[in-house]
Amino acid sequence: MSTSKLLRGTFILTAGVMISRLLGLFYVIPFYHLVGERGGALYGYGYVPYQIFLSLATAGIPVAVSKFVSKYNALEEYRVGYTLFRSGLALMLASGVVSWLVLYALAPVLAPYVIDAKTNVNSVADVTAVIRAVSFALVIVPVMSLIRGFFQGHESMGPTALSQVIEQVLRIAFLLGACYVILRWWDGSIVTAVSAATFAAFVGAIGGLAVLLVYWWKRREHLRSLLEQSRDQVHVPLRAMYRELLFSSIPFVLVGLAMSLYQLVDQFTFNHAMAAAGRGHVSEHAYSVLNMWAQKLVIIPVTLATSFSSALIPAITKAHVEQNRKAMRQYLNQTFQVLLFLTLPAVIGMAVLAGPMYSSFYSYDPLGEQVLHWYAPTAVLFALFSVTAAIMQGINQQRFTVVSLAAGLLVKGALNTLLIMKWGTVGAVVATTAGYLVSVAFNLWVIHRYARYRYRFVLRRATFMVILTAVMSLAVAAAEALAGQWLDYRAGKGESVVLAVVGMAVGASVYLFLSIRSGLFAALFGRRFERWAFWRRKTSDAAS
Repeated sequence: MSTSKLLRGTFILTAGVMISRLLGLFYVIPFYHLVGERGGALYGYGYVPYQIFLSLATAGIPVAVSKFVSKYNALEEYRVGYTLFRSGLALMLASGVVSWLVLYALAPVLAPYVIDAKTNVNSVADVTAVIRAVSFALVIVPVMSLIRGFFQGHESMGPTALSQVIEQVLRIAFLLGACYVILRWWDGSIVTAVSAATFAAFVGAIGGLAVLLVYWWKRREHLRSLLEQSRDQVHVPLRAMYRELLFSSIPFVLVGLAMSLYQLVDQFTFNHAMAAAGRGHVSEHAYSVLNMWAQKLVIIPVTLATSFSSALIPAITKAHVEQNRKAMRQYLNQTFQVLLFLTLPAVIGMAVLAGPMYSSFYSYDPLGEQVLHWYAPTAVLFALFSVTAAIMQGINQQRFTVVSLAAGLLVKGALNTLLIMKWGTVGAVVATTAGYLVSVAFNLWVIHRYARYRYRFVLRRATFMVILTAVMSLAVAAAEALAGQWLDYRAGKGESVVLAVVGMAVGASVYLFLSIRSGLFAALFGRRFERWAFWRRKTSDAAS
């Protein structure tokens, strides 16, 4: 796969995931005003266990299938991957049904560990109902994820992108429609509305699966022709396939579980730590800000990392199998640079504009502003963890992902209660940052050692990006202060939206202007942009 094709596939996935994430971001505005802080906390209590059980249900197999199919396609052994895919469909359906039944049965067991009965508004019965409502999606999502992985193994990103968008559109439409009808027409309870909101994951999954089946029907002749071209010189028994697949899939499970496991630590310790510190009366409000409302904003910059992770694995695997170190170096250089180029200004700009941004989406909340200010920069580490873990899988060093994530979670678990009791909600953010920092540092070391990759070139570029981001931040802060002479984001949503838009426009303009005029933009995205640079030079984006 050429660098341009890698980027094209990445950008297709990025577009699909970005649209999906943006939909997932903007729906929280009406959702927040429908269910409030209590409903937000309740929604989070249900979704974290669901995400963990979803990762266990898929067992990392969908993305591992992408790697497996790409590997044997590179050898022109198309039948090997197809055989595994057909067998995997039955396995995913079975694991989905089992996971649904287990989560449904365990809901009343998990709920008491989440709620502090003396101080929290929501009850154990409320949490149980929400967990059970979201569990139904486990029946559909694993099968859908497997089909996406198969298409990506064939370097086809379009089916995944479109199915993600349709899945999100249907989920949000059902979620908002059901909540509105239950709360405004039927005068129902918050618990019933939030239960319907979590059940929307099942409705969306049906739509996403339908899109993939349409793609499969349209491409069946092409897939059949590939089977006819298969060399059929490699015959891998199904048992050996699954042994190889499961060995590769465990790290995929952990990567998919990473953020949910960090949230699970918060879910089981946050309310109790806040109560122990004498803040139990505000703990559910603080929890909803941390793991629902602010998290929805912070996760947007991580979208790029998610897309890169999916697109990287087939490309890196192919370069590793072919022992093409030059191509490997190009992919790594390009990936790290583009990732940092896009995420650094986004997260730092979000931190600078924390007040107006939080107020724009929800309502003015001093705690929300504070948490977003501290939480946003951590998104760089979220992104780096996803991408470095994908690289490690591509170079067949996925076993180290277990060590990496375990070390980070140990740091998070060791610090969380202590820091929450000392600094409140910000303490949970600091503990998360410390844990991810340990994991990312370890992943970077593994890549350096086993891929023999040197970071000097990327570090030079990253340092320059940090300088541009610092200049951008000063410009954004100045624009916010100037506009703040006439507008106060604390006064209402309209003023906060204007302030946020002005700040983002100034930040994007300054950053793009400096990156284009300095030649950085041309180095990353093509020499056709060189004519706008201060100087022109022959540059190879990734080969330096």
